[in-house]
Amino acid sequence: MFLTLCNVVFAEEYTLTAGVSVNEVPKAFFGSWKVTAKLDDTNSYKTFKPQSADMWTISRIGDNITLSNPFTGANAQISLKAVEGNLIVFSKKAPYDNKMLTDTVSIRLEDGKFSGINTLTLESYSLVDKHLLKTETARYIIKGEKISGESVLGK
Repeated sequence: MFLTLCNVVFAEEYTLTAGVSVNEVPKAFFGSWKVTAKLDDTNSYKTFKPQSADMWTISRIGDNITLSNPFTGANAQISLKAVEGNLIVFSKKAPYDNKMLTDTVSIRLEDGKFSGINTLTLESYSLVDKHLLKTETARYIIKGEKISGESVLGK
């Protein structure tokens, strides 16, 4: 699974500005999660895996939230889009080679678990003049189970 949360590894870190206060995020969001993803829809079955399993560690330092993958070593700053109770929407962008991958994740936390949607957009650009060559998209149904963190410890 890629750090973009599904199938490509990104080891570089990119900071995006947050649109929502980090203080609004439930403490249960932070910690380590076992995450599974199942492809729900795509316009490019050759690009996106039908399913994956991975581990996310979500941490906070000050106003920055980082999602890291201890298996791949990849980590990225995420940008909060919305927080409404236990519903959290965040995104990140990661450039690599001549591509830009945008992840938008919507999850609902509940009793040490989450469920939601991960929407991916992969744009490929010309190496010659940087014009957009193609856009590939995928939507995954994701589920997470808390491995460690505050809600697991009962705090």
